[in-house]
Amino acid sequence: MTAGGMFMAANRPLADNGPSIFSACEVCMYTAIGYAAQSATAPLAPMTFERRSPRPDDVAIEILYCGVCHSDIHQARNEWGIAVYPLMPGHEIVGKVTAVGSNVTRYKAGDVVGVGCMVDSCRQCSACQADLEQYCLAGPTMTYATPDRVDGSNTMGGYSNSIVVSEHFVVRIPAGLDLASAAPILCAGITTYSPLKHYGVKAGDKVGVLGMGGLGHMGIKFAKAMGAEVTLFTRSASKAEEARRQGADHVIVSTDAAQMAAAAGRFDFLLDTIPVQHDLNPYLDTLAFDGVHILVGLIEPVDPPVHAAHLVMKRRVLAGSLIGGIAETQEVLDFCAEHGISCDIEMLDIQNINEAFTRMIAGDVKYRFVIDMNSLK
Repeated sequence: MTAGGMFMAANRPLADNGPSIFSACEVCMYTAIGYAAQSATAPLAPMTFERRSPRPDDVAIEILYCGVCHSDIHQARNEWGIAVYPLMPGHEIVGKVTAVGSNVTRYKAGDVVGVGCMVDSCRQCSACQADLEQYCLAGPTMTYATPDRVDGSNTMGGYSNSIVVSEHFVVRIPAGLDLASAAPILCAGITTYSPLKHYGVKAGDKVGVLGMGGLGHMGIKFAKAMGAEVTLFTRSASKAEEARRQGADHVIVSTDAAQMAAAAGRFDFLLDTIPVQHDLNPYLDTLAFDGVHILVGLIEPVDPPVHAAHLVMKRRVLAGSLIGGIAETQEVLDFCAEHGISCDIEMLDIQNINEAFTRMIAGDVKYRFVIDMNSLK
């Protein structure tokens, strides 16, 4: 761990080989370094900051890798209108446990772990009790740009050398997974796995995946591993070969009216990963009766409007899904290890994060950037 990520006990830094257990009374300050935006128009830049004091149920983690999600750009630039500055993105975190609180039972120093999109929830509502913390009725505490539930401090994400997270919101990285490639599973992976699992995709089902970016290519891999017949819908015929390399059985060019007409009534499920407004009506027509169209990429108003006849006349379902709970996030990591699934990534030094944002907006990455946090040192 670098000097910027050391614990400070009674104003004395603990060496890397120091105690692996701490208690809240023993630790008074936790300083970290990372890259953050100071405003909606400012580029990400280095920042030293103070993490909240660790608590008895906390796990302290040295961050090794952090994936770069498109939502990091939305937040850093306040495109959703909810940003809090300084804002340090990053919610696809893989690291090594450096110390644990006195009440922690599941992890020890040296364990390789992950942290995804959430770091807390109320833990008492019906959603939390059902292991669906992402739907916490009081609102989950996100990994960055959200007030901490205890002290109100602004959560800071994984574009950093270290983080402190409650044990409940930490997952174990299974042996056999490449650590860097595992990072995006904590967001892109669970976002696509959760709805396929929830709606019961099984062997023999016909699944269409709309779009093949960071989410879409993972959706293809998961649906295929579940035994489905998988088709990619894309606007670009040039993606056909790449889609088949990812595991797709078929490709439909969505701008080809003849191909879309031939697909009418064919699919049991559509996993829609397209993050911008698009016409859902032509895709709904490709669903069989009782088919389900699942939105995981779009969080804007549907435009143009959905014609209700596309739903009513075939008892089709238009649904949405948000990441997954902590138990299911562990499940998807284990599923990936069992089936040899990983995210296709391009490694990145953190000093190039602003360039990476520009490339992501242009679609110039296959399919996820992952920051090597060793570059922060």
